[in-house]
Amino acid sequence: MTYRIKQYALEQGALEIQYIEEFFGEFPGRKTATDIVRRLEGRDHLILMAESPLPDDPTMIVPVAYRVSHELRGDETDPQLVDLVARLSGNVQFDGRRVLYNWIGGTRSDWRGQGFFRALTEEQEAWAMQNGFDEIVVKTKNRFYDMRGTLDRLRFDVIKYEPQRDDNAESKVYLSKRLGADVLRDHRSTRSVVRMG
Repeated sequence: MTYRIKQYALEQGALEIQYIEEFFGEFPGRKTATDIVRRLEGRDHLILMAESPLPDDPTMIVPVAYRVSHELRGDETDPQLVDLVARLSGNVQFDGRRVLYNWIGGTRSDWRGQGFFRALTEEQEAWAMQNGFDEIVVKTKNRFYDMRGTLDRLRFDVIKYEPQRDDNAESKVYLSKRLGADVLRDHRSTRSVVRMG
């Protein structure tokens, strides 16, 4: 199977992500196009979306998975990113290195388990290496077992665990993957990528 992926420029990509997030019930705080532009403007970023034909109408192509990532620097000024860098302190080295943060993403429930997340991750890794990044960092919650399992198969290492005392399912898990030549050799998906705008 060849995965169909679109890589979007900022403005159009922000609108596409705002649209697809409507299909994700498990994400209570959906991002608006304004939120996305505000976060990504002025920094290296990547907006990817995978598409697939509807099972009952193969002529109809719909977005089924997405991934948005951006550069994370040691000297951030945005309060949320300052907090994230502080939480990663001691686990991720920022000085003299480029770190890519996988900010938001997911796969629609009807299309899970079909390799879309892997294809997007592998495309993200290829882009990151072409753009001089040294490491990719992901933050998730303990309760997203499917995502954690997929990240494990993609060789992301747990670098930090923040327990939530009231509800362990809400505990935060930080994962990382260092990039090198061996990363691309491990890629298994066949991808067709169209750059939009």
